[in-house]
Amino acid sequence: MCRLFGMTAAPRRVKATFWLLDASDSLDRQSETNPDGTGLGTFDTAGRPLVEKQPLAAYEDRQFAVEAKHRESATFLAHVRHASTGASTPNNTHPFTEHGRIFAHNGVIEELSRLDEELGRYRDLVNGETDSERFFALITKHIDAHGGDVTAGITDAARWIADQLPIFAINLLLTTATDLWALRYPGTHDLYVLEREPGEHLAHRGSKGTVRVHSTDPAHTPTVVVASEPMDDDAEWKLVPSGELLHVDRELRVHRTTILDGPPAHPLSLSDLSAEAAESQMHR
Repeated sequence: MCRLFGMTAAPRRVKATFWLLDASDSLDRQSETNPDGTGLGTFDTAGRPLVEKQPLAAYEDRQFAVEAKHRESATFLAHVRHASTGASTPNNTHPFTEHGRIFAHNGVIEELSRLDEELGRYRDLVNGETDSERFFALITKHIDAHGGDVTAGITDAARWIADQLPIFAINLLLTTATDLWALRYPGTHDLYVLEREPGEHLAHRGSKGTVRVHSTDPAHTPTVVVASEPMDDDAEWKLVPSGELLHVDRELRVHRTTILDGPPAHPLSLSDLSAEAAESQMHR
């Protein structure tokens, strides 16, 4: 299953070191469970997105499994991919960038030809084959229709997909240089949030070993973290309710809105998916 990780310390910029793959895994285990791509998205001091990603599984490049990434940003977005749609290529590797925003998705959306039709000219934003990048383009279309309102754009795009297309899950993270949005829908995959008060230095590690992050910035810096799984033993990790859109603004204020209050019109089960897609969505 893909892993999502987002963090914001807005309005402060913080330094963090990411290990996107666990070097302690054996090579054999990596070949079975590690992803088809890894990526990290941040923003420079001018607010421009910086994305570093590789379409590699750890067993294909042992050195990449131990590579540390040092970045400074107010917002961070990391993704570890297990492919469900599209080959393992740079264009299909998360996260994606459009119009100064960074996006990653965990789930499956089907009937992509219908989604392409709905995109219209926004289909030109899509460089790869994935359902995820198409979903991002639809969000961008609706953000533009709402004059730059990201919350409204995500809401309209997610509702259209939930009403019109067969879906297994559409969990997402979207970041700008100052804000972070997260959606969990439906309840197929987990997504957790931690509003971390000032205290100890940030040190999180996913239970599957796929994402680890450590910050050496002063302990007075509060952060909000969103992840596919609790990444430490902090009792304050909260499961995001299905259908809830979480928005952490530029002052680190957390806003919660239920944008989808019922099941998808065309829900998919694992048995409905292709073997490759089903494998990518299994919890490991």
